[in-house]
Amino acid sequence: MIPRRLQRYMKLIPALALATLTLFVTHVSANVVITPKEELAPRAEHKRATRLITHFLANYHYKKPPLDDELSQKILDRYVEMLDPTKSYLLQSDIDEFNIHGPKLDDYLRQSNLQPLYDIYLRYRERVEARTAKAIATLGYPFDFSREESFKFDREDAAWPQNPDELDELWRKRVKNDVLALQLAGKEHDEIANTLKKRYEGIARRTGQLNSEDVFQMSINAYTTSVDPHTSYFSPRTSENFKIRMSLSLEGIGAVLQSENEYTLVREIVPGGPADKDGKLHADDRIVGIGQGHDGEIIDVVGWRLDDVVDLIRGKKGTFVKLEILPKKSGPDGPGKVISIERNTIKLEEQAAKFSTLQVGDGTDALNIGVIDLPTFYMDFEARTRGDDDYRSTTRDVRRLISEIDQDSFDALIIDLRGNGGGSLSEATDLTGLFIDVGPVVQVRNSQGRVQLERDTDRGVAYSGPLAVLVDRNSASASEIFAGAIQDYHRGIVLGEPTFGKGTVQNLVDLNRFDDTMDGKLGQLKATIAQFFRVAGGSTQHKGVVPDIIFPTALSADEHGERALENALPWDQIAAARFKPVGSEIDEVAMLRELHESRVAVDPAFQAVLAQEAAIEIARERQEVSLVFEKRKSEHDKNKREQWERENQIRVAHGLEPLAFNPSEDDDEDMAEDPDKEDEEKFDVILDEASYVVADMVRSIVPGSRLVDSHIKEPHLSSGDKDRAKALVD
Repeated sequence: MIPRRLQRYMKLIPALALATLTLFVTHVSANVVITPKEELAPRAEHKRATRLITHFLANYHYKKPPLDDELSQKILDRYVEMLDPTKSYLLQSDIDEFNIHGPKLDDYLRQSNLQPLYDIYLRYRERVEARTAKAIATLGYPFDFSREESFKFDREDAAWPQNPDELDELWRKRVKNDVLALQLAGKEHDEIANTLKKRYEGIARRTGQLNSEDVFQMSINAYTTSVDPHTSYFSPRTSENFKIRMSLSLEGIGAVLQSENEYTLVREIVPGGPADKDGKLHADDRIVGIGQGHDGEIIDVVGWRLDDVVDLIRGKKGTFVKLEILPKKSGPDGPGKVISIERNTIKLEEQAAKFSTLQVGDGTDALNIGVIDLPTFYMDFEARTRGDDDYRSTTRDVRRLISEIDQDSFDALIIDLRGNGGGSLSEATDLTGLFIDVGPVVQVRNSQGRVQLERDTDRGVAYSGPLAVLVDRNSASASEIFAGAIQDYHRGIVLGEPTFGKGTVQNLVDLNRFDDTMDGKLGQLKATIAQFFRVAGGSTQHKGVVPDIIFPTALSADEHGERALENALPWDQIAAARFKPVGSEIDEVAMLRELHESRVAVDPAFQAVLAQEAAIEIARERQEVSLVFEKRKSEHDKNKREQWERENQIRVAHGLEPLAFNPSEDDDEDMAEDPDKEDEEKFDVILDEASYVVADMVRSIVPGSRLVDSHIKEPHLSSGDKDRAKALVD
């Protein structure tokens, strides 16, 4: 019965899903009741859900992972890592004791016996209670901030503490670092002690609040994420959050969060949302405190569960939330700042495609480059279901934009997919059809090995001129399908950074559909069931789409996207589909690449962006910090000055006066005092460079090449451009 019902229920739902939550919906107060130890045991619904989950993964997951001793040990390691990612509570002796279960967890799961994992959690809870009590006691001791020592905050590769004395020393330095960080943020002694006391008490309290359902979700996700990072279990409460996340007509600030080393990390900003329009919160910022309204007390949230952080941030439309953040450009130990964001509703039109133009060059040699910004691949499914003739979708809006603009008024078109995490698969297919005649766009292989083609069947094109697709490390899923098809068809050129590499398809299964005796208590399973392949045969999984011209901002590409996720499916290849490329590959791209490289090497604005990216990478790779006050303060001041120099470099390159340096000023205060600062926020150095590459393309294209159809107007080409291009080709 289960296989037939499952087959009827399964629908392909492409989704970019990390261990994240998106901040929409109304406020829900956190439970403040400590769960009695005797209640931390698996319930009947958990045993039933375990049987269903193991069955589904064994029979319908794309990998069909065998539940054996090898996977069993991975599950245990993942579970312990989820509990204590910084190796700050458990001892090596605890790990040795837990490892007895390493080869047995597969048997436990088959028997729906999760009690050993609950026992491990209880041991962890005891360690947290004891350790946080000791940390609070150390707040009364004086610290010597002139003593030459450092704190290693990134403990991913560190060994487990061997004994309590080693753990005591680790926490002495941790508390000292916490005190120092708050001193550098301008906090007074009593305020520091009160903040940290609440922080450590909160860690113990929230650990004690986890109930049987919470531990079950964590236990099962140790299993599912050991299979692949996009397969996960949602408890009934988490299922509601996931449903809300898939809708656009909800209230919040519009940010996707994840936990990282006891901090709440901003994974991405939702295009068109309040945080995006406000502009003060950015991806990779860390949230360390939250307050309600303009005057509400800021609550320290370091070490909080992600669910509880979300409960504090989300709220009703028109209300304000205060966030204390550590900006990404300041590094993990940098000074924080407080911002306020008004919660609001994200509307579809705010995520819709937008058209603009950039002018490259002056006088008769000037070129107008059209830009279509696509934050997501969207469709108003409800309006289409109602039968509305004018329902909104990515393809419809782009077609309308192109038709409304005199195509003779611009010389080339850039489709900007930076930060576009995907969306509707059908929209990726249909959008590709605006630029090719007919043919396959993407191949989808399911867990049985069958390959299905998603095709463009609409004859004709909306635009046949020079085309470029601009992508970055956060372009994923449907974005990669579109960019890969444009590249495979030789229809245009792809610019930017290697994309995210999300080339798998997930199916959301409501477990309650298969057992009506549990009264909706089973939750949902999101499982990987298929993989995308380009028409040329290669997968978008893992590698992503590699641009024809890679911009030098693509630093440490292996540390971003799917490539950085544990247990991600590897890149794969199948036979190419039958399709007819628009043109043939020529040496033109090599010429454009050389022109690009020679230009950015001397462009002060682009070099400033590269310096900023390099500084962020250095901060990200840093694993420890000094515990000497003067040294840390000096480092902060140095970082502030270098950041100021980079910002001024960009301002001057765009014709604005440089700002005076004041290390005590906040960025937002700078903007309030200098109206030109708002103009600086509009600078898009990457898009500017993309327009220069496209201008080079227009000035040097050969009719019938991969970059353009043969019937477009003759391109502009100055004598200087001709000589430069000829020299590079020769």
